[in-house]
Amino acid sequence: MNSNTELAPAVQSILEAARERSGGDGVDVDARSFPDALADVEAAGRVPVIAEVKPTSPTADGTRDDDPVELAQAMVDGGATALSVLTEPTHFGGSPEALARIREAVDVPVLRKDFVLDEDGMDVVEADLLLLIARFVDDLEGLVAAARERGFQPLVEVHDRDELETALEAGAEIIGVNNRDLARLEVDLETFESVAPEVPNDVTLIAESGISSPADVRRMRDAGADALLVGSAIMDHGAGDSDVTENTRRLVEAESSDRDGDDMSDHDGDC
Repeated sequence: MNSNTELAPAVQSILEAARERSGGDGVDVDARSFPDALADVEAAGRVPVIAEVKPTSPTADGTRDDDPVELAQAMVDGGATALSVLTEPTHFGGSPEALARIREAVDVPVLRKDFVLDEDGMDVVEADLLLLIARFVDDLEGLVAAARERGFQPLVEVHDRDELETALEAGAEIIGVNNRDLARLEVDLETFESVAPEVPNDVTLIAESGISSPADVRRMRDAGADALLVGSAIMDHGAGDSDVTENTRRLVEAESSDRDGDDMSDHDGDC
């Protein structure tokens, strides 16, 4: 793993908490196919959106206390291709139990989003996809293989071209480019635009963080995103009565809508 000295204090705290957590017995996942889900949504003329159930985060303005299953179902009603569910408890208010309940309630693929640092951290809860952050692990190739052995579809997150090269060498087939700089927690959509041209065509490419409007969706899609992972702009932590279904639908329909003024208010994006 790269040195933590360049990480924002909030990220260092998250990693320290992750090291103190432990997994359980090994998991054996019968995963729902993420590539098939993408193909179905594309065929229907919609934008593939991975909507994130995230009660809060170090960069959010507030907390949503809604039942996570109800939030997940609302996102699916809005057309979400898949769901991302935070299981990190200390900084994001997530839990493995919430993910298990959500996965039982919906029929779309579910990504477990957490800070998995080793194999033990995988053996917590069944999910269809598992996030692995290239910057935070020592043996990415080994963890990608271990995730697949358990039945997960690993989504490897990168932030720059060097990490992309590491992910490709590790055999990653699904790669997410995080627009958030973990050193300063600032978002720049040009991050995705700079990395995307180096990604092979046979890799599924996901744009993560900072996508808050239909215009952002179109920008990321034009840059090569096969799908988009969106949390804060859908959850809208600052507005407890925010319509999660409509927030999702606006992004899913971004390429088919020519409505003026359809952009949502700006958000800082996702950590």
